[in-house]
Amino acid sequence: MNKATLAQKLAEMLQVPRKTAEDFVEQFQNIVTNALMADEEVTIAGFGTFSARIRAGRKGVNPRNPKEVIDVPSVKVPKFKAGKALKDALKGNGKIKESPVVTKAPVQTPEEPPKIAEV
Repeated sequence: MNKATLAQKLAEMLQVPRKTAEDFVEQFQNIVTNALMADEEVTIAGFGTFSARIRAGRKGVNPRNPKEVIDVPSVKVPKFKAGKALKDALKGNGKIKESPVVTKAPVQTPEEPPKIAEV
C-alpha cells in the first residue's frame, strides 16, 4: 500500500473528501518526522513506537576500490518498534479491531408547507 492508497482508504472509512484524507496523512508524516528530528519518540498504543537512534561510525570498504578502507560517519536513523497488538495480529493470535464506520446523518430538508389554493 502506498501513500495515495492509504489516503483513499481513510477517505472512504471516514467519509471525508480524498484531499482531506491526503492532508491527514501528510500532516501525520510531518508530525512524526519533526518529533524524531527533535529526539522525541512517537508512541501509538497497541501499534508501535517511532524513535530515532544514532548508528555508530565504523570502518568500511570503498566499493570502487576494495583495498581502500574508509571511515563511515555516525548517522541518525529512524526506528520502529511494533506494539503488542500489532505483533499479535500478525501472528494470528490477536483480533483485528474493526474501526467503526463513521456515517454522516442524511441532510434533512425542511418540508414545504402545503399550498393554499387561491379563490
